[in-house]
Amino acid sequence: MIDQVESIRLKFELLRHVMDERMTRLWAAAEARALGFGGGAIVTAATGIRSKRISQGQHDLDELEAAPPADKPREQRIRRPGAGRKLLTEKDPTLLEDLESLVDPVTRGDPESPLRWTSKSTEKLAEELRAMGHQVSPRTVASLLGDLDYSLQANKKTTEGNQHPDRNAQFEHINAKAEAFQERGQPVISVDTKKKELVGDFKNGGQEWQPKGEPVPVRVHDFVDKKLGKAIPYGVYDIGRNDGWVNVGVDHDTAEFAVASIERWWTTMGRSVYTDASELLITADGGGSNGSRNRLWKASLQSFADKTGLAVTVCHLPPGTSKWNKIEHRLFSQISQNWRGRPLISHEVIVNLIAATTNAGGLRVKAKLDRRAYPKGISIPDETMSQLRLEPDAFHGEWNYTIRPRHQRSVP
Repeated sequence: MIDQVESIRLKFELLRHVMDERMTRLWAAAEARALGFGGGAIVTAATGIRSKRISQGQHDLDELEAAPPADKPREQRIRRPGAGRKLLTEKDPTLLEDLESLVDPVTRGDPESPLRWTSKSTEKLAEELRAMGHQVSPRTVASLLGDLDYSLQANKKTTEGNQHPDRNAQFEHINAKAEAFQERGQPVISVDTKKKELVGDFKNGGQEWQPKGEPVPVRVHDFVDKKLGKAIPYGVYDIGRNDGWVNVGVDHDTAEFAVASIERWWTTMGRSVYTDASELLITADGGGSNGSRNRLWKASLQSFADKTGLAVTVCHLPPGTSKWNKIEHRLFSQISQNWRGRPLISHEVIVNLIAATTNAGGLRVKAKLDRRAYPKGISIPDETMSQLRLEPDAFHGEWNYTIRPRHQRSVP
């Protein structure tokens, strides 16, 4: 499926500039027909051409098959470039941006999926857009959401586990916090550990251009090479600047390692661009090395706050929503795309591939190898916890809290 999408996307990018409107839908319909069942959805995912245009193209193909003989050609009207009514989004260039700003804070569903869906009605969205100065109807909003690859879907039980009743409220709380920090010019980061990777000549998913008939040979079985070990990429994504930092560990994914990764981001990237920062907002999953119940996480953040003079506010995503973390689809998915089909034969290769990751949106990434040891099993006693300057938020203090420096000092 992924390979088909990439292949069709490549062909479309090569041809789109020489195809007129009719030729585009005929080509899309032909590709969909060649793929068979589900082909239309694949073409839409690869090109963004809506299913209605592909259906029209299918109808045009049927007409071509039943066309008169060549000595009696039928005239075909092709709309001249620029003809027709101007799109509403051309007359109102901020409309799509404002619509997504309304939808995004309460968007639910897998952010990496081609389809995203919103719990707000088109009537409500149209009302809010009109309040922002846009002249739109609910029907127009529905059409625009379709163009943005949103669809309205019914409830469906999943294997995520029980949904917390304040799940959506927590997302809105995180969004409000992030906006407030950014308005004050304070950094906002999303953090998480990427999937651990085996180091060595192991098969890596995806495909890469190679001389025909000369695939890169890899091992048949994926057993850990004790000499090379694993790579543990811990990422820090700067939401406001679209910058990424990845600390590639070789030992254990502990809370101490997580905070050390954040500290390396601050000293390497953050401090130089946020010269007046006095606060830092971290959005993180609710479990793992940066979990909301992890005592070592909070104790390590206290040490970080003491060193930097930053008041560190943490907002954890509610249970069962790790894929909603911004870093997952804005940084980690881009890294996976960049190294697809490439055996990760050494830690140096992994670091270089991560650092070379970019996208059309201007993503910049830095990475560094961290060979330090981070032992497991460190326990934090009650006495140490009582000495933390931890202030729980009024709204779900177990998910939202601020850790302030224990001593007043200037930010380095």
